[in-house]
Amino acid sequence: MNSELLRLTLAEARNKLRSKEIGAVELTESYIEAVEALRPLNAFITETPEQAMDMAKRSEARLASGEAGAMEGIPIGMKDLFCTEGILTTAASHILDGFSPAYESTVSANLWNAGAVMLGKTNLDEFAMGSSNMTSHYGAVENPWRTSATDNKKYVPGGSSGGSASIVAAHGAIAATGTDTGGSIRQPASFCGIVGMKPTYGRCSRWGVVAFASSLDQAGPLTRTVRDAAIMLGAMAGHDPKDSTSVDVPVPDYEAALGGDLRGKRIGVPKEYRIDGTPIEIENLWNEGVEWLKAAGAEIVDISLPHTKYALPAYYIVAPAEASSNLARYDGVRYGLREDGDTLQEMYENTRGAGFGEEVQRRVMIGTYVLSAGYYDAYYLKAQKVRTRIADDFRNAWEKVDAILTPTTPSAAFAQGEKMDDPIAMYLNDVLTVPASMAGLPAISVPAGLSRDGLPLGLHVIGKPFDEETVFLVGQHLEDAAQFSGQPQTLAGS
Repeated sequence: MNSELLRLTLAEARNKLRSKEIGAVELTESYIEAVEALRPLNAFITETPEQAMDMAKRSEARLASGEAGAMEGIPIGMKDLFCTEGILTTAASHILDGFSPAYESTVSANLWNAGAVMLGKTNLDEFAMGSSNMTSHYGAVENPWRTSATDNKKYVPGGSSGGSASIVAAHGAIAATGTDTGGSIRQPASFCGIVGMKPTYGRCSRWGVVAFASSLDQAGPLTRTVRDAAIMLGAMAGHDPKDSTSVDVPVPDYEAALGGDLRGKRIGVPKEYRIDGTPIEIENLWNEGVEWLKAAGAEIVDISLPHTKYALPAYYIVAPAEASSNLARYDGVRYGLREDGDTLQEMYENTRGAGFGEEVQRRVMIGTYVLSAGYYDAYYLKAQKVRTRIADDFRNAWEKVDAILTPTTPSAAFAQGEKMDDPIAMYLNDVLTVPASMAGLPAISVPAGLSRDGLPLGLHVIGKPFDEETVFLVGQHLEDAAQFSGQPQTLAGS
């Protein structure tokens, strides 16, 4: 493999492809070799090298004729939650064994139409339920980072988009798609030292994305730089009449929004995100981020988001409730796994018992409980009212500020096996990312520093609905100020 090609950002590779300094086939070949070398990370469920080479050859022809798309010739990973026509799509669950869709998700179709090259389907927490990528039926994904060269511990990449984050951080893909329900793009991006962008709910189509919680799920990019995320989101986004939650608003040129200054921008710092027990290194990084934005000309405004403390418990009622409804379709009758029984009821029970992992079963049971006749008003209805209050808090904040700055996560990556016996401790990983998800807001995680142990830490920018441009702009200023140059110990081509 050519390690110099693997070090190129998406923007750099795009420019070199268009100027014919490098070829799409040459670039793809290097990444196919990198994927093979990085198999110990378990970042892919399905590799598609033959398809990648076919796509690269077609990209090369379009580049030669001057018909290049925005992602022409760029090798990416596709989270295995996006349906891909004729290619195994599992959601990392045993219950979808052998499922090869007869159709393409809108987001993946948009990327292929823009010229992107698929290296394969990346691993994830089963049905996107998890913050560690430890719940996959296909085994845990490994974070390429270590605390030191002699550290033998394996660390989680975060979840649920852990395979995508891990492979991008290790230079096994230039970029990858993710989905974010309560932080599943931003948290793994922070743990792996890369950029993760969750756009506004409705900006990217959910059609053809295996559903977890329909009112929260949103696709987005995981990349190495903010500019790369802007380029890729532009290719992914757009109105889709097949998705009733897709919003019919124009998609701006996100890359063109970069490069401006922050003078006149007001950045909010919410006091409620200062959570008891947050490590001092995360507090210090947050304070440093504030100073960076001040130095760039932004005005810092202290704000209050009073219902923040209720966001996580409300999320863990709303999301499981929607999951229990969405996952009712997996019954062994139409596709995927089937475990026979003497009666139809028994076949349902056997299939779902064998096909769903422990975390999925836990959330389906919680969701079924809170939707049941005796508890709907007490739990689900109250959670929806809390969600409205959380959105109101943000609406009030937008009268004073243009964007909000917080840490991305309450800790750096933890070792595989830690917290696994305590679901509540695991759910707390999303405490800083869930509020933006509950309000449907765009947010980005940018790598900004290292923990005392040498693991990545991210800063988190939340923006107004459909104002991804400001989120990217603030994120780019943080990126420029942080000058994050850390590299994981496991790195393709090193």
